[in-house]
Amino acid sequence: MMLNTEPNLAAPDDFYEALIEMHRDLTPEESAAVNARLILLLANHIGDTEVLMQAMQRARAG
Repeated sequence: MMLNTEPNLAAPDDFYEALIEMHRDLTPEESAAVNARLILLLANHIGDTEVLMQAMQRARAG
């Protein structure tokens, strides 16, 4: 399976707003921890190591 990099969110602005709200009033350390938990939850949901490796490479490359 290949990483889908095409737009795939029904309401991307709503998601972005919720993502920003998730970080409201958190310290930088708390924000990093909540990001890590979110990444692990989504990685578990995806469940495909190859797709996850592609995503990590893409994210690191910018």
